[in-house]
This record gives sequence, structure tokens and C-alpha cells, in this order.
Amino acid sequence: MLDLSDASMAWIIGGFLVSAAVIAIAGTLLAARADVLADRIGWGEALVGAVLLGGSTSLPGILTSVVAAWEGYPSLAIANAVGGIAVQTAFLAVADLFYRRANLEHAAASAANLSQGALLVTLLAVPVAAAAGPDWTVLGIHPATLIILFGYAYGIRLVKLAKEEPMWFPRMTRDTQDLEKEAEESAQSEDGQRPLGRLWAEFGVLVAFVAAAGFGISQTGIAIAERTGIAETAVGGLLTAVATSLPELVTSVAAVRRGALTLAVGGIIGGNAFDTIFLAFADVAYRDGSLYHRMGAADTFVIAATIVMTGVLLMGLVRREKAGPGGIGFESATILVLYAVAATIMATS
Repeated sequence: MLDLSDASMAWIIGGFLVSAAVIAIAGTLLAARADVLADRIGWGEALVGAVLLGGSTSLPGILTSVVAAWEGYPSLAIANAVGGIAVQTAFLAVADLFYRRANLEHAAASAANLSQGALLVTLLAVPVAAAAGPDWTVLGIHPATLIILFGYAYGIRLVKLAKEEPMWFPRMTRDTQDLEKEAEESAQSEDGQRPLGRLWAEFGVLVAFVAAAGFGISQTGIAIAERTGIAETAVGGLLTAVATSLPELVTSVAAVRRGALTLAVGGIIGGNAFDTIFLAFADVAYRDGSLYHRMGAADTFVIAATIVMTGVLLMGLVRREKAGPGGIGFESATILVLYAVAATIMATS
């Protein structure tokens, strides 16, 4: 981690704000490049959102959890991981506020996004089962770590098959996103005519900017927490988790504003599934036994709450309500309430 012990509070806050500004600009451009690449490489918005967009914006969170575990702060590593997944689920409800035509889950219905939601619930259950089971390790690594890694890889393969060979199709309405039509329009646009290599290069540069700014936010956030005396669990679950998740919020809102609705939903759900790898990597980095057995009651509660939030989201994707409370779906309103409860538990733990 960065040594900011000699930096003044003004410089730390300034670094936080500058990093946030970089994320806002680079994240918006990143969502645009991901939208074009989804059509150009034929993966579809849901899979690109999960793997490329979700994975790229998760880099700051991975760095924070791994470094915290390596330096002997297991509570911070765990809280950062599970808190990030919870807040990013809430961010999807926030993104819903920016799409006024219909409920976001109604418009972005796809078999791939449903598959990603099921994968996320499955992966979230693994650390809870590991924490309740025997404290076994091989070379300091708990078997649950391998289950998460291989489970994620196999789950992404199933998501890809759901996109390529779907056995379920959403009922098309005038508010449902037509991915095939958008792909044709994208191919005829100016971005669609640009060399694919150049698009990849731009995407990579933007990922580097977002990752660097996200890491800067996490480090300045930790420094602010240390100066104010906030507890380690609250720092990880709220401050660093929210700070390192800002790229997901920015890219999701940017995707919604440019009409890439499936990309926005896929980026959050798929990114959350990717974020379960935080715990796996942190377990490898943690050298004092099983990381999962360092989970506190608040961490377990937040994971359970996130499973409930994801379940509500899946019901929203299946029910596909056109409008609900406050112009958003019932699932978005419920998710915001559930996150408020989970955040309160983390703040008071």
C-alpha cells in the first residue's frame, strides 16, 4: 500500500477527488469502447460486461483485498470484497434511475444475465460454507479457493453457451433492448468502422487509467479512515468497498445513458461474480491459515444479504416489471432497502 503517513489531510482528500474525476472520465469512455467491442467480437453485451468490463473495473478492489491480506489485515480484505459486491448490486438500482423509459431489468432481459445471476448466488454461497466447515488448508490455501476459481471459469463457459445457444428467450416488447438491431447499427457507425486493434489498444489504456485511479482512491480512502479512527470492518465494507467500486457505478450509468442496457446489467452481475475471486486471491495471499475462518458475523451477514439482493434481482429479471416505485422496478427499490440495512450493520459492527 502507499505510505501516506506524512501527507497532509488536504493532499489526501485532493488525491481522492482527482482519482474520482479520472474514474468518471475514463470510466465513461471505457463503457463506450466495451459497447463497440461487444458487437465487433460477437460476444454480446452480457458476456463483455461480465468479463471485460466487470473484470477491468474490479482491478482496484482486487489489489486492495490482496494487499490487505498479505499485510495481515484479513478483516479488511474480507470486508472490502463482500462490501464491494453488495454496493455494486445497489449501484444497479442507481443505474435504473437513469433509464426513465422503463424498468432496466425489463429492458435488459437476456438468458446470459440470468445465468450470471445464478452463477453469482452459487459462488457467494461457497465462502459461507467454507467458514462454517473445517479449517483445512493445503500449503496455506483452503479448498474453497479452488472451488471458487474453477467454478467461476466453468460458470462463464455456461454464460457463453447461454448467449450462443439460448434455451430461453425473453418476450420482446417495445421497451426490450433489440441486441441484433443494435449490432447492425453499430457496425455501420463510425466506431464500427475503426480498426479492431485500435479499439483494443484504447480499451487497454482506459483500463490502466481506471485501475490506477481506483487504486489511488482505495489508498487515500484508507488514509482518511485511519486519520478519523474508523474500525477496520467499516473501512473495508464501506469506505474502500465503495471507493474501489466507483468504476462500476460510472461505467454502468454511462452504459445506460448510451442505451447499452444489457452491458450495464451484465457489467454489474458479471462483475460481482468476478469479485468473488477477491476472496480466493486474498486467501492465497493470507499466510496465517484459512481466510474464510477469519470472517466475522458482520461479513457473513453481508454475504447473506447480497445473496438475497441477487435473488430479488433475478426475480426482477424474470418478472420484468415495466415500472414500479419511484419509476424503477420493485427489485431495485427492494435492493436499495436491503443495502441500507447491510451498510448499517457494517457501520456498527
